[in-house]
Amino acid sequence: MSKKRVLIVTQEMEPYTTLSEVSAIARRLPQYIQEHGMEIRVLMPRFGTINERRHRLHEVVRLSGMNIIVDEDDYPLIIKVASLPGTRMQVYFLDNEEFFKRKQIFVDDSGNPFEDNADRMIFFCKGVLETVKKFGWAPDLIHCHGWMTSLIPFYLKAAYQNEPIFKDSKVIYSLYGQEAQGDLQHRFAEKASINNLEPEDLKAYMNGQGVTLTEGATTFSDALILGSDEIEAGVKEEVTNLDKPVLEVEDAENYLPAYLDFYKELLDS
Repeated sequence: MSKKRVLIVTQEMEPYTTLSEVSAIARRLPQYIQEHGMEIRVLMPRFGTINERRHRLHEVVRLSGMNIIVDEDDYPLIIKVASLPGTRMQVYFLDNEEFFKRKQIFVDDSGNPFEDNADRMIFFCKGVLETVKKFGWAPDLIHCHGWMTSLIPFYLKAAYQNEPIFKDSKVIYSLYGQEAQGDLQHRFAEKASINNLEPEDLKAYMNGQGVTLTEGATTFSDALILGSDEIEAGVKEEVTNLDKPVLEVEDAENYLPAYLDFYKELLDS
């Protein structure tokens, strides 16, 4: 029997970034899942804070060379890879000079969110799916971590629904206490309407007052994980009332086996 394939998509991961608990979970989870018999690929942004020499990143020429369109502009997508220390696993980094070369992640030196954070998110989410297509590697499960991945469930169910490589993929979205950095409202639905989608297709991400990434991601995911104790009570209640599998918050000692069991249940359903 072939191994199940799990794609981990994260905005953060130790030792490359240490912003929040997302970084720690995204570091431990793929190794644990791999050690328990599943095939893993990990994708994340190549932020300018990541030291390429220290972490031994190098470009994967056969995967690079694509252009990703964001708001009718073309942006080159460069794919880099590094071996995760202490494991037999590689991490793939999505890079673009316009979006990721800067030496900060989501906010500038004054603590102000970058005005193009929405564009960066759109580029990353579309770039992830285009990269997986270029891998020629059909994932059974796609697990998204962090608000920067929140468009992936929607894109899978809308823009990429007819792609053979994703036809059997199920998607999990992990919720954390963090919020998107910055005002994402300006033409968000218009810019995020990739591949012949229409702005009204993103209504789950818009509540009439602003952009609601969590609501959109949870709407289009097949299952959800509450990954943090810091999630607002109202959000927890909304999520647990949805008609889809939800894994409650687990403590640091138990979350890895709980995630593995949750994966198996979803893959067997």
